Amino acid sequence: MNQYTVIGLRVQRAGPLALLQDAGRFGVRRLGVTQGGPADLHGWAWANRLAGNAWGTPALEVTFGGLALVAERDLTIAVAGADLAATLDGEPLALWQSVPIKEGQTLAFGTPRNGLRAYLAVAGGFRAEPVLGSVSCVVREGLGGFDGHGAKLTAGDRLAVTPGAGERVGREAASVPEQPDYTGPASLALLPGAQVADFTGASLYAAFNRPWRVDDRADRMGVRLTGPRLSCRIGSLISEGIGLGAVQVPPDGQPIALLNDRQTIGGYPRLGALTPLAASRLAQCLPGQAVRLVATTGERALGDYRYFRRSLER
Repeated sequence: MNQYTVIGLRVQRAGPLALLQDAGRFGVRRLGVTQGGPADLHGWAWANRLAGNAWGTPALEVTFGGLALVAERDLTIAVAGADLAATLDGEPLALWQSVPIKEGQTLAFGTPRNGLRAYLAVAGGFRAEPVLGSVSCVVREGLGGFDGHGAKLTAGDRLAVTPGAGERVGREAASVPEQPDYTGPASLALLPGAQVADFTGASLYAAFNRPWRVDDRADRMGVRLTGPRLSCRIGSLISEGIGLGAVQVPPDGQPIALLNDRQTIGGYPRLGALTPLAASRLAQCLPGQAVRLVATTGERALGDYRYFRRSLER
């Protein structure tokens, strides 16, 4: 800790997975290092916006809940993304808006009620030492996070913030349209990829006209979808770079959508890639939830993303 940081929160109880994430670690995939960053870009960005923080400010990604934090000073916070039954001193916490908390108060997350991942931002931002240009925590690679070594939070850990963090106030609340209902079927925009023409016609029809279910084999690396068996004329490829949202189809014909902690190269044929906001939506789906793939264009995907960025600045 240095003169630009002070302790803001102490971990009283650690949940299954709570990780510090900024916008991600870029420019290092040639070294075999993945990007990390928030699995749900939308929820993470709104938490920061509501706390008055700039794009890229580290926030805490809380998966499945179970986390309890004690404030060690007065702070202003915002929680966006999933509804994990968050409480402040036992009372329901208002989501998708900035909330002042006092030294000694306890912020706790329960179990998922709407979505899977909540994002906690502190006005002024969490602080940690960057590793390869980012504080994003990737447990598998032992990089980033509050300690610089990719550790998830455990009881007794202390989270540093910028001095004077409690003095900043962001936007009061996000409008209702910006607060997704994660419980219903998700429509996921997908950009068709270079190998899409190598899938059989029946497989392509099934891919975009049949529902898929989120498998319980899902984490920050990727999400397996179960449904109709897809068949591709290409068995395998020379490994090539894998981007966020890439939808690979291994020999069993069940697609895998790759997320932030994915491997950097892969050799399975791909249907294409989910847009960043579609990958974010998928990251909020619980096992068994229904999703549909919807073909889109690069121009449409870019337009949606630009609209999203502009909405944060209004």
